[in-house]
Amino acid sequence: MSAQGLVGDDAASEAPPQAAADEGGISEPRWLREGRSLLESDDDLYFERGGASWYGLGLHHRRTASGERFNMNAFTAAHRTLPFGTRVCVLNLVSGQEIEVRINDRGPHAPGRIIDLSRAAAQALGLLETGIKEVALSLPALTGRACGS
Repeated sequence: MSAQGLVGDDAASEAPPQAAADEGGISEPRWLREGRSLLESDDDLYFERGGASWYGLGLHHRRTASGERFNMNAFTAAHRTLPFGTRVCVLNLVSGQEIEVRINDRGPHAPGRIIDLSRAAAQALGLLETGIKEVALSLPALTGRACGS
């Protein structure tokens, strides 16, 4: 998979998406504030959008598909195709919160979901109570920007 296939040629040199806080202190990405869809974003930072879910206690300390033991308190995730060890920025499209996780497992296995997060990652994104949220994924190694910046 080439960098050009995931992000625009100039994505690394462009400014990251700006966020604005509303009265409740929730940030919203600039492209969403301006009424554009994720795919219309001129930032070209995100390569995948869909549902995120989480898993925790029931699988804590069991082996993941990568062979390491699952730690629900680590910032890890399951993705169907990304190589193990890949670092991914996960943006909560509702709150604007963004975190970085490391892919160490395969999944999710439910339709409409693109990533399964560890309990700690889900908590940091505000997913624990709702279970599933719409997210967008980017690869910091290709975009040249840190998660949450």
